[in-house]
Amino acid sequence: MRWLFLLLLVLNVFYYVWHQQEAPLKAKEVAPLSLYKGTQQEIRLLRETGVPAPARRRDECLVVGGVATKEQLDALRQRLLSLDIATQPVAGQLPGADGMWLKVGAESERLLDQTVLSTLSKDFNDLKHKIILCEGIATAE
Repeated sequence: MRWLFLLLLVLNVFYYVWHQQEAPLKAKEVAPLSLYKGTQQEIRLLRETGVPAPARRRDECLVVGGVATKEQLDALRQRLLSLDIATQPVAGQLPGADGMWLKVGAESERLLDQTVLSTLSKDFNDLKHKIILCEGIATAE
């Protein structure tokens, strides 16, 4: 047993020395970040740069829903209202869509991003969202 231990010890020492003989890797030179930035030193929002954000056409509306019952629709509307997102129930059926839907107000569309939608879809199982033409939508109010 002693000989096996000594053999393993010698092999480990040999392996260590062999690895030290290889050329060590040199650190890669990295240029300073200030060279990449140039004259712009701060972060600027798109609104501040004057570049217009990609806008939706005026005749398109965002609708959320697809829930089966009026109670689910009321709960969804109340949840969106607590997030300061204005909605109106859609009267009748949307073309090519089942369930009951809410039309999101134009001023509230920016508040309803993908993270909010994914959080809501965990609470409301069949929640869907679509961008459709506004001309075919009749709201209840």
